[in-house]
Amino acid sequence: MSADTIGRIYYYSRVRRFLDSSRCAFILAAWLGLSACYSGTRPPRIGSNAPDFSVQDSDRKVTLSQLHGQIVVLNFWATWCAPCVEEVPSLVAMQQRMKSKGVTVLAVSVDVDPNSYHQFVRDHTTNLLTVRDPEQKTPSLYGTFKFPETYIIDRNGVMRRKFIGAVDWTEPEITDFLSKL
Repeated sequence: MSADTIGRIYYYSRVRRFLDSSRCAFILAAWLGLSACYSGTRPPRIGSNAPDFSVQDSDRKVTLSQLHGQIVVLNFWATWCAPCVEEVPSLVAMQQRMKSKGVTVLAVSVDVDPNSYHQFVRDHTTNLLTVRDPEQKTPSLYGTFKFPETYIIDRNGVMRRKFIGAVDWTEPEITDFLSKL
């Protein structure tokens, strides 16, 4: 074999090794990323009783247990969170449509600035039961750190579903699910 042929074989074997290692690294990273998102089981607490809590802000005091017997859509949000703001109109529309079926949206804001919170509620006609928890005690109780994050709690206080990120609450799949609880 010529030196040129040996050089090409060496070059291609190195490229192949690099591509194989890159492919393995990509597959490993994808697998780890997916396993971090979904472990193949239900999210923690689904099927168990929702932790009870009370939140007192300048406007009202809300306790989860006072909503027992209703289907509660517990939504953690903030005015500075673009996806949260994006989903508010669909939450309002869904509650208007489902209120007669015993569905109540409880929106817990984590806003630190009370003025931003009150201005948002006024400007966006959020006809939802909303309360501000600036210390984030309630989201912490639920293990929430990304916003928006929403839990569906049935009439008996059992958590049935969890949504991370903005949702169109008027989608038939969601309203059908809520209707069947």
